[in-house]
Amino acid sequence: MTSKERIRAVLLHRKADRTPLDFGATTVTGIHILVIEKLREYYGFEKRPVKLTEPYQMLGEIDDELLAAMNIDVIGFGPRLTMFGFPNEGWKEFRTFWGQEILVPEKFITTLDENGDLLIYPQGDVSFSPSGKMPKSSYFFDAIIRQGPVDEEKLNPEDNLEEYGVLSDEDLQYWNKNLEIIKRTDKAVVANIGGTGIGDIALVPGTFLKQPKGIRDVAEWYMSTVMRPDYIRTIFEKQTDIAIKNLETVFGIVGNEIDILYVCGTDFGTQNSTFCSPETFDEMWLPYYKKINDWVHENTGWKTFKHSCGAVEILMDRFIRAGFDIINPVQINARGMDTRVLKEKYGDKLVFWGGGVDTQKVLPFGEPEEVKNQVFEQCVILSEGSGFVFNTVHNIQANVPVENVVAMLEALKEFNKQASHY
Repeated sequence: MTSKERIRAVLLHRKADRTPLDFGATTVTGIHILVIEKLREYYGFEKRPVKLTEPYQMLGEIDDELLAAMNIDVIGFGPRLTMFGFPNEGWKEFRTFWGQEILVPEKFITTLDENGDLLIYPQGDVSFSPSGKMPKSSYFFDAIIRQGPVDEEKLNPEDNLEEYGVLSDEDLQYWNKNLEIIKRTDKAVVANIGGTGIGDIALVPGTFLKQPKGIRDVAEWYMSTVMRPDYIRTIFEKQTDIAIKNLETVFGIVGNEIDILYVCGTDFGTQNSTFCSPETFDEMWLPYYKKINDWVHENTGWKTFKHSCGAVEILMDRFIRAGFDIINPVQINARGMDTRVLKEKYGDKLVFWGGGVDTQKVLPFGEPEEVKNQVFEQCVILSEGSGFVFNTVHNIQANVPVENVVAMLEALKEFNKQASHY
């Protein structure tokens, strides 16, 4: 099978020749730039700076050499602009706090504050307040909240829709350019067109906007789902309408050359519970997710991808009713997220994308043998009857030993080798 054939089989819950693998196709299945550099060194590739493709989480490009060496089956295309509002173009050298020389986009503009922490600016414009901060002891950016006191009488849902609009001419050129790459690849393709992340708190602060208006504080946003539900629903309704128009436009360009639509990264789970009750999910989110998914399934051959970390077993039926085909990751270390139970209850309706190894304890702090054992165990459970794409529980972070990443890949290879004999 080609990678595309393999992924398409798994998406239809059909048997593939092996369990497919994703790293780097989305912003929630990526690898930190430091680990990418170490992987390139492990495989004996030419030493050169890694490209920073997602600056918020400091995720790096997985180039063709690594795609081949790691047997990755999926590539991804995100929106034209990054989380800080500038495109990935005009590459220049940059030295990180930890001494790594990398390549960053030309509008990756930073300064240091009085504590020596790194500040980054929306759209690379230093005449406005910084929208992100990387503490000097950290490996990624945190959003800077730039919201003043909320005036109830002046709240306008349009202020929280500033970043959502019809695709620009530059956006259309971007997708037309990517189409040439998409047509040539034998990999499966995930596309994040943007605008479908209903209530994603990573987007709420507007790190890509020079002067964000509306409700931009994460805590205030969560309170608003209870205190101002009509305000939030108005935003979701208008955002969804705009998103569907943009999906129509992009489908007119790429058609069914892409396989999967990344819909949202909105988290609903904590380590032990959910951010909202199932009833609140039904009222606030489900109708809008369903509207997007219904359009996709009625008009395209795409499958839809939902990310949510945490203890979300109680919401799985809702994700299914909302029309999602894929759930990512599978946070195996969260309460109630036993993969045996999940596979038995939902495995015929959902594709599990991730959950191959715990990224909180085992992958960063375990021994290689412990990593191998957990990978093998999870593959046995989640690959049963197909419907599983291997990935970790969220992105591989900077503090993960490269030998553990290698152990993970070796375990998957060994599992696939053994499974092929049955």
